[in-house]
Amino acid sequence: MVARVVIAAPGSGHGKTTIAAGLMAALRTAGHAVSGHKVGPDFIDPSYHSLATGRPARNLDPFLQGEDTLVPLLRHGSAGADIAVIEGVMGLFDGALGTEGYASTAHVARLLDAPVVLVVDASAASRSVAATVLGFAQYDTRVRLAGVILNKLGSQRHEDEIVTALEATGVPLLGALRRNENVHAPSRHLGLVPAVERAAESQRLLPELAEWVAAGVDLEGIVRVARSAPALTGPLWNAGPEWDGPRATLAAAGGPAFTFRYAENIELLAARGIDVVDIDPLRDKALPAGCAGLYFGGGFPEVHAAELSSNVELRTAVGEAIDAGMPVSAECAGLLYLCRSLDGLPMVGAVAADATMTSRGKLGYRRAVSVVDNVLAVAGQRVTGHEFHRTEITPAHGETAAWGWDRSLDGFASASLHASYLHVHWAGHPELADRFASRVRAHSLAAVHG
Repeated sequence: MVARVVIAAPGSGHGKTTIAAGLMAALRTAGHAVSGHKVGPDFIDPSYHSLATGRPARNLDPFLQGEDTLVPLLRHGSAGADIAVIEGVMGLFDGALGTEGYASTAHVARLLDAPVVLVVDASAASRSVAATVLGFAQYDTRVRLAGVILNKLGSQRHEDEIVTALEATGVPLLGALRRNENVHAPSRHLGLVPAVERAAESQRLLPELAEWVAAGVDLEGIVRVARSAPALTGPLWNAGPEWDGPRATLAAAGGPAFTFRYAENIELLAARGIDVVDIDPLRDKALPAGCAGLYFGGGFPEVHAAELSSNVELRTAVGEAIDAGMPVSAECAGLLYLCRSLDGLPMVGAVAADATMTSRGKLGYRRAVSVVDNVLAVAGQRVTGHEFHRTEITPAHGETAAWGWDRSLDGFASASLHASYLHVHWAGHPELADRFASRVRAHSLAAVHG
């Protein structure tokens, strides 16, 4: 039995992330083992979930992972927890454009048979909040709206007016929170600032956030709602049978500049004989001993470009390793790091291109096709992924691009290198982990037998 509840909202900006993270922290403080999950491809919100729960953050996305994989992934991610809190994305019914809500929070709630609690910013309305709640309750009756949490209330009189109006909707009130400017997370060009970049501040504010939510939300009511979800059947997601052959070491970029990567991608590599060692390209001067592969996920290298560039020792080590044929997979931020330069500052130079920040972002789901055989995929292989950045690469791609979609080409690829803007969740495409891990193991064996 996986007790579970989805925290949703009418739209962005209502306080989902703050309240979801605060709820996770408050439930943990109350003695619950909590697992945090995020609907959609977002990496930033889950960084706060992980901080609040003390467990790896997990994403749930039918576009990236497939509908049939979501329940196994939830069961896997919540193993050992007694309640799963699932934060939605955008508005409850907002999904991929042109799909009538595919990959929306409502879609995921239906697939998981999970009750929904709606967070509503009440700062600019009173009785009209009840009309909003009633509309969401009736719009799609396949989604069970089990309660509402009012956010950004101004006064007791304001609260009383809304509470009275809500009675007619039949939707239980599970929380009423006053405005609190001390518990918000700062934002920048791609959304909230990841928790790891403000770790000390986040650790300091977390108890205050938990206390604020516990004082204004009926935690026992939330737990009752979560436990009302029916039992889930089917297997837990499994990264694969444990590898029993020789293992290889892979360096995975972490730290403040590289905060975006899916936990399951690392688990898939581990199950395929790869020992993943975290490195911080801002601080570490060398690759780990016996390193036979490199994995650079997403993040904000543009914010830390000067520090990345000044770490000449690691840039040189990475460049020499790639030149010598070490397998490397790089996503978005990793692509930028491997370029010759980022905003005019020298980077690794493994990719013959330069990256610059722009004023316009690119964001969306992508259905991509591998252009050539490479370290990650074979030519013609189709994957689902997402793109999320505000940089441009010049030239856009080399003679061998990594992916193609919508009549455009993306990234760079070769027998030992894959670098692109596309983020792919390997739980939806485990064959990518198979291929990449086999190349890393082969490189490790070749180094041993020299």
